[in-house]
Amino acid sequence: MAAVQRLRKEAGTVMEAIKAIAGLRRINLEGLRWRVFDAKGQVLGRLASQISTVIQGKDKPTYAPYRDDGDMCIVLNAKDVCVTGRKLTDKYVGHLKERSLKDQLAKDPTEVIRKAVMRMLPRNKLRDDRDRKLRIFSGNEHPFGDRPVEPYVMPPRQVRELRPRVRRAMIRAQKKAEQQKLGATYTRKSKKKEEDKAEEVSA
Repeated sequence: MAAVQRLRKEAGTVMEAIKAIAGLRRINLEGLRWRVFDAKGQVLGRLASQISTVIQGKDKPTYAPYRDDGDMCIVLNAKDVCVTGRKLTDKYVGHLKERSLKDQLAKDPTEVIRKAVMRMLPRNKLRDDRDRKLRIFSGNEHPFGDRPVEPYVMPPRQVRELRPRVRRAMIRAQKKAEQQKLGATYTRKSKKKEEDKAEEVSA
């Protein structure tokens, strides 16, 4: 039984290795860079938009919509990608797509990033070639160590400054939360004072 499991595991790793390098012969790699994206802790949509920009070659001054000048993209740590809000559990499942994001991340996290990137690309004849340039791995390792890879630095998120009303509301909410934490002792004291005053008035 253990031997069968070992053989299955080895077969799985061999298939993963074959998948990783499949279709590279059909790509003209001359002059292309190998860009490495680390998906750990990154928001899915923001990461996918950056990958789609690089894979189309829009970050190059030589970009033309009819030419495929995009670089090779290697995405690592696909299993550690993040989503904002409660999309992981509560996102609406439409039509017959019955698998939630949480289930898909458990089954195959690479498919989540692939679909997010591919749906940001234009639907034209260059789409399949761009799909071949995208290599996604759920772990931290990739089989392209012999290539001159360049790590891609994600741009910082630009957080908009809060409006005065929103800022005041947040300050009020923080003060209210602090008062609720300390409120148990204060309310008891204030109740005692009120009771004492009521007794004095009645006397």
